[in-house]
Amino acid sequence: MTAPPFALLAGRVFDGEAFLSDRAVVVRDGCIADLTLAPPAGLRVHRLPEGAILAPGFVDVQVNGGGGVLLNDDPSPEGIARIAAAHRRLGGTTALLPTLISDTRPAIGTAIDGVAAAIAAGVPGILGIHLEGPFLSSQRPGIHDPARLIPFEAGDVALLTGLGARGLTLVTLAPETVPLGTVAALRARGARVCAGHTADDGTALRRALDEGLDGVTHLFNAMSQLGPREAGAVGVALADPRLFAGIIADGYHVGDAQLGIARRLKGPERLMLVTDAMSPVGDPEARRTFTLFGRTIHRDGDRLAGADGTLAGAFLTMAGAVRHMAARGGASLEEALAMASLTPARFLGLDGRLGRIAPGYAADLVALDADFGVLGTCLGGDLAWAR
Repeated sequence: MTAPPFALLAGRVFDGEAFLSDRAVVVRDGCIADLTLAPPAGLRVHRLPEGAILAPGFVDVQVNGGGGVLLNDDPSPEGIARIAAAHRRLGGTTALLPTLISDTRPAIGTAIDGVAAAIAAGVPGILGIHLEGPFLSSQRPGIHDPARLIPFEAGDVALLTGLGARGLTLVTLAPETVPLGTVAALRARGARVCAGHTADDGTALRRALDEGLDGVTHLFNAMSQLGPREAGAVGVALADPRLFAGIIADGYHVGDAQLGIARRLKGPERLMLVTDAMSPVGDPEARRTFTLFGRTIHRDGDRLAGADGTLAGAFLTMAGAVRHMAARGGASLEEALAMASLTPARFLGLDGRLGRIAPGYAADLVALDADFGVLGTCLGGDLAWAR
């Protein structure tokens, strides 16, 4: 049964580009019907607290886990639903790509099947899948298991794009590890492709750009750096305006000065916030450790790392990333909010229905308090108040 229409009334509404004062967002049939000064008479009105912000729901293209679940360990629709629910409740994320860390070919197929089943079952907010690896550089593995970094073979393009039209696919690979034409072949089958975990000096990355490379995964981390003569992956990513770049704004992965440099060079139109979140985010048991391919990962405050200090994803929500980017990363609040909503929607080709508060867009919204805590979300017209 279709829910009756309602309106959300807020003193501050971020429409995807700018703040508007004292607006009512009218929701009907899961979509935004109007953005107006006053709600129509007779409509049920939900008034946000003073000082609250109503913004487009956040879009996260890199979510390894949450709610105590890691996609690699539990790619079932139920596990995926727990991941999505944790990030919606705590971080205001209303759309995401569950992300598989480098794993075996059978595990890739199982994860794709699980995401397809979750989408078919109507698990809210699941857009598709992000396959981060296993075609990565052994010189830049980060926390990925080196034993699971494998050579690219015939048939892998079909494997990686097995989700097909059932959802979106994002593939992260090191361009120097795959044959010429791989990026073009993946793009021809509908996937988006990012460079990541790469030791390339910039040569292979530029070739991949000519084949349609879309962006880079977690800028600065697990990639070749900008040098005095070699651009490296960081240099190419910062210099080329065609590339999107995900970035982890948690105070551990990227320094605040580097966040500011990336914002100035890429602009909020191409720089997008990601969480790279792991299972402890929203874990109901509040465990301080978890395992990744037999390796114990420890949580120390908001920092996740292996015993040797290697960072292991992040204990981060999108609301937290927005907070950090606006407070310490040199971004205005408008820029930080756009980097968490409109920019990733644009990267995914979904900016015609996500990332804005405007008539005709999906009613995917987040309400934030003055400290960027999540008051509640609206996902396709379904309201869920956190408090």
